[in-house]
This record gives sequence, structure tokens and C-alpha cells, in this order.
Amino acid sequence: MRILLQAWHENTVPEWSLATLLALSTLLILIVARHVAELILKALEKRDRTAPLSKVPAALVASTRLWLLIPLAMYVGATAVQLPDKLDHGLDRLVVVMLLVQAAFWINALISLWLTGQIDKRRGTDGEAVTALALVSFIARTVVWTFILLVILNHLDFNVSALVTGLGVGGVAVALAVQNVLGDLLASLSIVFDKPFVVGDFIIVDNFMGSVEKVGVKTTRLRSLSGELIIFSNSDLLKSRMRNYKQMYERRVAYNLNVAYGARTEQLEALPGFLKQSIEANTPVRFDSVHFKEFGEWAIVFEVVYFVLSPDNGLAMDIQQKINLDTHRYFLSSGLDFAHPVRTLQAAPGAALAVQLAPDHNTAPANEPDASAIDKPARAQQRGDKTWTPNAIA
Repeated sequence: MRILLQAWHENTVPEWSLATLLALSTLLILIVARHVAELILKALEKRDRTAPLSKVPAALVASTRLWLLIPLAMYVGATAVQLPDKLDHGLDRLVVVMLLVQAAFWINALISLWLTGQIDKRRGTDGEAVTALALVSFIARTVVWTFILLVILNHLDFNVSALVTGLGVGGVAVALAVQNVLGDLLASLSIVFDKPFVVGDFIIVDNFMGSVEKVGVKTTRLRSLSGELIIFSNSDLLKSRMRNYKQMYERRVAYNLNVAYGARTEQLEALPGFLKQSIEANTPVRFDSVHFKEFGEWAIVFEVVYFVLSPDNGLAMDIQQKINLDTHRYFLSSGLDFAHPVRTLQAAPGAALAVQLAPDHNTAPANEPDASAIDKPARAQQRGDKTWTPNAIA
């Protein structure tokens, strides 16, 4: 405060007015220049979007922070007055710090621009590179800000060597405090180098499924089939059991075909040949086998196995649909029937089957017979329904 009062008394009011006018004018000029540059660069970008360096000036202007221009305006205004040595030296340091911070923003903008372009080029074609570049972006930003911070501290006459040594000792306590964050960071490194999945892969984790959109430092984001975003912690994700369908090069399709009992032997012998022919008529498909598997409880079971030489689930379903339609036509033409679950109950001659009916709360009391209950057997007989009586014998 004394330094400020000393600077006030050493200069006249007109000098302070001139300094204020210079500072405000400089700040206004910088703001207007930034706005005009943005408009010009946007117009140029619309004309030529394919130029590789056309986005660099726009990124630099967009990353220029207006609040960092205030110390520069103050520095220009201070040229109109006489300041004490300490205040003048402090203002010089403030301007240098401002320029270093602004340089960090510019460098980060260039890094982000380059990495974004590389990710856009490789998205959909090289998921491994997209996953690695996302982590490279974080590491590069961290290195830039760490370097700028050390330069600023050195400029402010801090003992950087002692500070680094202190950080090494205090780093143990910090690591214990943020061990979950560090665990996710190490997990992200494992994902990048071990590649259990990459951006664009379709994975299933427990009851969740979706396509990997982004692998971050702490979390991984999946886009589900229904559209919502599913977010996993990297460490929890690596601890889970997952299935990666993008790494599947072919699909094995196995299903059972149930034929009703009553089919003739020659019909059953001809069925595997037809199924093989129907499967091989599709592409890309590799036939594996068709076997009379077993006599089931209610059907004759054939097991059919083939491979679709593509991981595309939609293609596999289209092929299976064609095979099913061909099978249905064949059954109609050959007289075969599809089996459905059914049970046949046979009772020994002379045995009586008693059926216990559940009580009906809507029935009349025992001493008042319901007329509808009396007519029920007659109506059932007219419809051709089969009814049970207490003395029914099969």
C-alpha cells in the first residue's frame, strides 16, 4: 500500500489520466483487433477449408484470453508515469507471467488442433491410433503446463530445485490421497498399450453394451444401442469381464431343428442334404455340419452348424432368415411337420382319473345349484370340447 501511495504522490493527476487513457485505449484496441481477426479468419476458412494450415490462425486467435490482455494494457499505461522500482519490477514480472500463460494456451490450442485432425482422419479405420492419441493429448497438455509453471517459478526467483525435491517427498502423500485417480490413469495406460478394446469397438460389460466412443484419463465412454451414453471408470472396466465383438472375424451359428414324430425314415435321411444345400447357397458362409442329434422328449432333433465369414450381425440374421424360409418351404412340400411341445397322457385300463377343480368364489352355494353349471357340459359338447368327469377313463 505504501508503494501505491508513493507512486500516486510522485505523479500528477494529468499524468495519471494519460496513463489510464493509454491503458484503456490499448485494451480496447486489443479486444477489437481480436474480434476483427476472428471475423476475417472465419470468412477465409469458409472459402478454403481444405488448406492444412488454414485453421492454425483461427485456433490461435480463439485461444487468446482477454483477461490476460489486461496486464499488457497496464504496462502500456505505466509508460506515462514514474513508478517506484519495486512496483515497476513487479509489473514487468506480471507481464512476463501473462505472456507465458498465454503462450501455454497457444501451444495447447495447436496440440489440440493437430490431434483432433489426426483423430478425425483415423476414426472408424484405426481405433488403436484414436485411443492412443486421446492419451497423448492429455500427456502433452500436462507437459506443457508443467514446463510453463517451472519457467514462471524460476522467473519469480523461486528455488526450482528445492521445489522439485519437495514435490518428490510430498508426492507420496498426494499419491495416497488420489490413489483412485492414479489407478484410473494407470488403467488408461493399460488400455492404450494392452489394447483390450479401442475406439469404435462394440463391447459387452456385464449387462451393459455399446460402442466405445472415447477412452479418457479417468473414464471410458460407451454409446449404447438405445442411444444413451454409458460411462465406466477405467479401473472398474479392466476388472470386469467383457466381450469384444469387434475382434470377432466370423460368427458361429448353431441351432436345433425340431421335426415332429411320425416322419418317415427317407424323409429324415433327405433333410440333412437339403439343409447343407440351403446353407451353401448363401455367401459368405462356410458349412460345418448337420446331424440327427437325438430323439427328444417331443421332437426329433437335428443340430445345424455353420459359420458366417463376417462379424456383421445384420448379415448373419439375413442369412439365417433365408435358411429358415427355405426350410419352411421344404417342410410344406415334403410333408414334414415342425414339432411343438406336447404331452400325451395314457392311463391304464380300468384306472379312474379324479380331477380336483379349484374353488370358484362366484359359484352358488351347494344347496342352490347354478343353472349355468348344469348347462355347461351340454354347451361344451356342442363346441366339441373335451371335458373331464370324475369317472373319466382314458
